[in-house]
Amino acid sequence: MRLIERRAPDNQKAPTDDYEKLKSDMHKFVIDRIEDDKIIYDDNQKKLEEAISAYIRQYCRIYEATIDRETFKSLEKHLLNEIVGFGPLQSLLDDPGINDILINGPRNIYIERAGVLEKADMRFLDNRHVLRVIRRMISPLGRRIDESSPIVDGRLEDGSRINAIVPPLALDGPCLSIRKFRKDPLTAQELIASGSVTEEVLNYLTNAVESRTNVLISGATGSGKTTLLNILSQYIPTTERIVTIEDAAELRLRNDHVVRLETRPENNEGVGEITARELVKNALRMRPDRIIVGESRGGEILDVLQAMNTGHNGSMSTVHANSARDAITRLEMMVGISGFKGSGELILKMIGSALDLIVHIGRKPDGRRCVLQISELHVINNELTLKDIFIYDEGSRQVVRVDGAKTATRSPDLAHI
Repeated sequence: MRLIERRAPDNQKAPTDDYEKLKSDMHKFVIDRIEDDKIIYDDNQKKLEEAISAYIRQYCRIYEATIDRETFKSLEKHLLNEIVGFGPLQSLLDDPGINDILINGPRNIYIERAGVLEKADMRFLDNRHVLRVIRRMISPLGRRIDESSPIVDGRLEDGSRINAIVPPLALDGPCLSIRKFRKDPLTAQELIASGSVTEEVLNYLTNAVESRTNVLISGATGSGKTTLLNILSQYIPTTERIVTIEDAAELRLRNDHVVRLETRPENNEGVGEITARELVKNALRMRPDRIIVGESRGGEILDVLQAMNTGHNGSMSTVHANSARDAITRLEMMVGISGFKGSGELILKMIGSALDLIVHIGRKPDGRRCVLQISELHVINNELTLKDIFIYDEGSRQVVRVDGAKTATRSPDLAHI
């Protein structure tokens, strides 16, 4: 991922200290007037907008401040966002072209567009301002963040995932990471048009899904694992019952018969946590045809593999890994920490008999996300092997079928069983 510093366009002035001070003073002034006048704006944003305009004019008269029309409109919008939205972040959250928003303290806000990070021309007033916005985000979730509970994960109403960490753990001020939730999910044709997959690869994958192949999608953070999983899930026959399990619900399946489950973190008293492993175990009692785990990151992978081995064919999940072979190593590690008492050789055999396909997806230096590798898993003569079916070709800049793919190649990273 490249990082660039983007200058403000000629028609968009970067915020100055004078403007930020004016906005801060006016914010306090407007809030006081709204409370004094007992204006109710929950269901009447138009009324609030009119009130803000009137209060800005009142402020200018009282303090003899002179502002031009452009500044007036900017202040009006910023104050509205501060009162009913998420302050400086509201315009970024409303921008459909932004995928990630990263706040490193009050003066460093970064955004990601098309896989490329750039610095945004906006900032918060101070650390308290950042903290106030974070608390507004997590308030509907019943969560809190302070020195005694300095880390919080959550999901906004639109599905966007958030993670916040504040001092004393964050040394340079409160930090907030937002993975935005796309309102209109990517389609298969958009994936082909962007170069993420070829039509041949997509046909191969959709056939695999329709024929109830167990699929694992691997890749780094932000590589597009959930996006691909979402697209592939659209090809599950509508006659099947699906149970999805996620930490933050992002999957939007178009099937009618879907049961969506979401983990729950512990509350402020440290109780009430419901883990992915508990939900997977419960899902097995719900008569699923397929189980889809948004991301496998712990002991739940043992139950997922056992489900794949006991009749729930066509199940899918994702995992963080740098390649298909690394994905196997990650699975082996997660099974090991689940409390499974079997040997490493037995774990590899269980992985090989449960999984049929590993799809590895990654992000190229130009920010483009694409499928880099598709490998089949086989247990032959008690030996786990990976057979590459498609690999990414740097020359053509797309994934291509491997010559002689019918010949299985032993992975040097895997132990002999």
